[in-house]
Amino acid sequence: MKVPSGANLPCAPASSASRGTKTWSNDETRTLQATEIGTGIGFPGGTQVLRVRRTRTVVSGHRRSRKQTRETVYVVTSLSATDASYQLIAEWLRGHWAIENAVHHVRDVTFDEDRHQNRTGSGPQVLATIRNTAISLLRLTGTTNIAAGLRHHARDFNRPVELLLTS
Repeated sequence: MKVPSGANLPCAPASSASRGTKTWSNDETRTLQATEIGTGIGFPGGTQVLRVRRTRTVVSGHRRSRKQTRETVYVVTSLSATDASYQLIAEWLRGHWAIENAVHHVRDVTFDEDRHQNRTGSGPQVLATIRNTAISLLRLTGTTNIAAGLRHHARDFNRPVELLLTS
């Protein structure tokens, strides 16, 4: 559901927090507001609404140009504030994206997935499933460097079979 940028929570926020992070080229500030709701937002079972505002400043180029982006995301959950505080939900959201980014990074860098030419039928889903399975199997065996693990298993045709049988 796309919400207009000027939209507000259905009632005054009960809780709010702000947190910033800084890396060598980025500054990001996240402001979170949460409130419990009764009815009227169109989500059956929705008990708590959170608004996450992200302001990100990226410094790039030799001239150190600065580009700022703003994003507002609304989260609706059936968990009440006593079941899950807004801080806990914020941790879950950040944890989800950390996992998502880690998987996509490995698939993009190690498998060069973005340049793959298979774009028709069920081929892309099948190949993504195979890649995810390979990553998962290697991680289950304690492999931290997926590229090195793939090279190790490619050197001897028995190793992938052993990997499947021991996992």
